[in-house]
Amino acid sequence: MDVAVKSESKAKPDARPVPDIKLIGIVGAGQMGSGIAHVIALGKYDVLLNDIRKEAVDKALATIEKNMARQVSKGLVKEDDVTAAMGRIKFAPDLDAFSNCDMVIEAATEDEAVKRKIFQQLCPKLKPSALLATNTSSLSITRLASTTDRPEHFIGMHFMNPVPLMELVELIRGIATEDDVFAVAKVFVESLGKTTAVSEDFPAFIVNRILLPMINEAVYTLYEGVGTVEGIDKAMRLGAHHPMGPLELADFIGLDTCLAVMQVLYEGLSDSKYRPCPLLVKYVEAGWLGRKTNRGFYDYRGEKPVPTR
Repeated sequence: MDVAVKSESKAKPDARPVPDIKLIGIVGAGQMGSGIAHVIALGKYDVLLNDIRKEAVDKALATIEKNMARQVSKGLVKEDDVTAAMGRIKFAPDLDAFSNCDMVIEAATEDEAVKRKIFQQLCPKLKPSALLATNTSSLSITRLASTTDRPEHFIGMHFMNPVPLMELVELIRGIATEDDVFAVAKVFVESLGKTTAVSEDFPAFIVNRILLPMINEAVYTLYEGVGTVEGIDKAMRLGAHHPMGPLELADFIGLDTCLAVMQVLYEGLSDSKYRPCPLLVKYVEAGWLGRKTNRGFYDYRGEKPVPTR
């Protein structure tokens, strides 16, 4: 049975109606999009998953099934739940498929121009009441909302990576986001078993405003020869009890994403402490983006990861 999320607050007379949330569209079937589809389908919602390449959706579905099987082996979910959840995720061949969606979540690359283009193409396909959310990890919600036909129905919904494991979702209102929309988004996220943290609409929000400068400083520590890749990661794992060293974490996030967030912080806050490390820029220019390209601060092409510097 579908779970419907309803708004409990009274709508303004001139506001668009806020829909019950039953059918969710997701634009982008990469690491984040597939993870979001995973938790939403387990939450008993129907999901339409779109990407510019069908192969990306096929790969995402295989990854989702594998990750759900891992959850079954750990006793976190039941086999029947996995079968039902996988049946709820459907391939959306184009944006026209989202015409009946109650909410669409954009989970494309962290590039404002790409996101703007998606919204411009997507909005004419949506019903007037549909909510629009972005999974951006750093960009202005107000600015993104202004490129749509529904800034009042637009919200930032930043899931953490890896989505099935991480408990937190940051909710960020734009200047125009209606109270009802925020209320519905909050109830929806919590219905997935996630905890929400509300951030003001400032560059990189809460988590990345704190996390990414730490990673950038770790890259500077490597760049300046203070420590090696192995030494820096070992120091933070054992000296600060971090589950993963900052350079290993950067590879996991994607060095291109790390650089994009640092650029948003640097440009948005005009503070030199957020200047991206030149070594981070060099790795991205080389196409060494971390795990997704098999090389970053570690080389993942062998039996075990080996530092590249």
